[in-house]
Amino acid sequence: MTLPALTLPLAQAAAGVDPWILVFSLVTVAVTVWMGFRSAKSSKTAGDFFVAGRSVSVGWNASAISGEYLSAASFMGIAGMVMAIGYDALWYPVCYACGYLFLLLFIAGPLRRFGAYTIPDFAEGRYDSPLFRKIAVCFVLFIGFFYTMPQMKGAGTTLAYIFPGLPYWVGVAVVGAVITLNVALGGMKGITLVQAMQYWMKIFAISVPVFVLAAVFGGYGKNLSVNAATPAERAALVQNVEHPRLDLPAKAPADEAWISPFGPLTTKAAKAAKLSPEEARPLSLLYTYSLIIALVCGTAGLPHILVRFYTNPDGVAAKRTTMWVMILIGVFYVFPPVIGVLGRNFMPELYNGIGAKGTDKIVLELPTLIRANYGVLGSVLSGIACAGAFAAFMSTFSGLLVSMTGALAHDVYGRMLKPDSTPEQRMKMFKFAAIGIGAVSVGLGCCVEPLEINFMVGQAFAIAAASYFPLLFMSVWWRGMTMKGAAAGMLTGGILALLAAALTNASNLALDKGPMGKIFAPFAPLNEFWAHHPLLRILCEQPAIWTVPLAIGLMIVVSKATAKDVPKDIRMKMLVLHAPEALGLKNEYIQEHQSGAGH
Repeated sequence: MTLPALTLPLAQAAAGVDPWILVFSLVTVAVTVWMGFRSAKSSKTAGDFFVAGRSVSVGWNASAISGEYLSAASFMGIAGMVMAIGYDALWYPVCYACGYLFLLLFIAGPLRRFGAYTIPDFAEGRYDSPLFRKIAVCFVLFIGFFYTMPQMKGAGTTLAYIFPGLPYWVGVAVVGAVITLNVALGGMKGITLVQAMQYWMKIFAISVPVFVLAAVFGGYGKNLSVNAATPAERAALVQNVEHPRLDLPAKAPADEAWISPFGPLTTKAAKAAKLSPEEARPLSLLYTYSLIIALVCGTAGLPHILVRFYTNPDGVAAKRTTMWVMILIGVFYVFPPVIGVLGRNFMPELYNGIGAKGTDKIVLELPTLIRANYGVLGSVLSGIACAGAFAAFMSTFSGLLVSMTGALAHDVYGRMLKPDSTPEQRMKMFKFAAIGIGAVSVGLGCCVEPLEINFMVGQAFAIAAASYFPLLFMSVWWRGMTMKGAAAGMLTGGILALLAAALTNASNLALDKGPMGKIFAPFAPLNEFWAHHPLLRILCEQPAIWTVPLAIGLMIVVSKATAKDVPKDIRMKMLVLHAPEALGLKNEYIQEHQSGAGH
């Protein structure tokens, strides 16, 4: 991809740019890059690049984790999904926050006490198995790439909104290049301060427009009541609005379905099969329970989040960090559903849009409603929202890139291919790996414009729930786990969830009217199959309800059958995982990298 190929579409699109939106967006990117360069000067050792020198305070780390976790799916996807689908989409923000309760109770403290750089480090140290490290590395990459795709969709959507007429792929390429540069420069230490700052940018960017819009157009309750109003009542409710919602496009769900706990999200498989509401209810319950399992357990199995706990000084700090993260992201999730409700009333035309022009951009578009009466204030609010969107996908993609790059540079290169490598060589490999993974992520991001941001994130959570969550939960709490049991469960559950998610995505892309539909045309017959087998469609779309129990069950059965292979020092390892640090039992299990990392 040459520079002229990028600058030409940018120049063509620049004519219709709102200057306020452009200024806020450019300032966000400039500050992010400047902080990356500034932090890079303090990233001197391998420990700085991989775990930020294990010196991040509770407040900074909680803000950084929240900034990393609140991705494009949270900032743009939840509001867009609530608008497009309805109230059954609220399971996403609820379970995103609840997943940290699992982390707080079961995983955060023990994981930090074990002392490692990456989750594959933990896997090898817990089972004394270099082979198991290789398996663990694969799932870091699987989950990471599935998670980068919605971030790239957010990037392409945002730039296409800022520059009207700009091709979607240009936004993906530009943002991907900027973030890759930031990560290659400073590693974990370089992005920690950036991500902490970006959390507060996001909370400001999502809350201020909501407060202003509510003051102008009425609060949440008033706007929600439009769904139950008669046409005359609706006209009275929105009489002061320039573009009121008096009716909805054919693509929009009806009011009754939109407000239902079993709405278009959980009933789409049953509707495609033309089942009655009574027949659809068990399938809707199945879909809901599987989604809850995927999001709650998946949060406790995301490598780019889990590796953050290694940056805390000790296990107590890790648990405090987790508690504050629950509070910070809980406050954030109050706002996107409000935007979804307002969008349904005041911008129903987005229901007819697809890809980057659909409901996923409601967070960016909605503030412009007040331009007619308040002039430049609408542009300023939209600019603030765009800055928040940039902060959202940039912070999450940075964390994903560090996680995947760390797996390649530290685990593959430093532990498998060249165990005698120096810290300087591993740091150099980190930079090369960041560029390679960034390029692959941009390529994948260009393919997923027709898919919903939140839906793709849910699939990444399902894979994490079926692979890393069983591994960590069982390894931390059951001394009878063996390497063969852990590998059997993780491989089986994770790969089946991965295949199910890939099949679902391929069949959805086959429905696209654009180039993706032609590329994925061989998978089009799957949609006919799903219509006749709604249960199988749900089990593929939301595989956590069967892959998570399958993974845990296999771990138990195979571990029982190979009980003789339980590590000899398992009692000491369990003490290290669970005993307070004050007892002095802590032991670093990856010794040679401690000595080579500048500690």
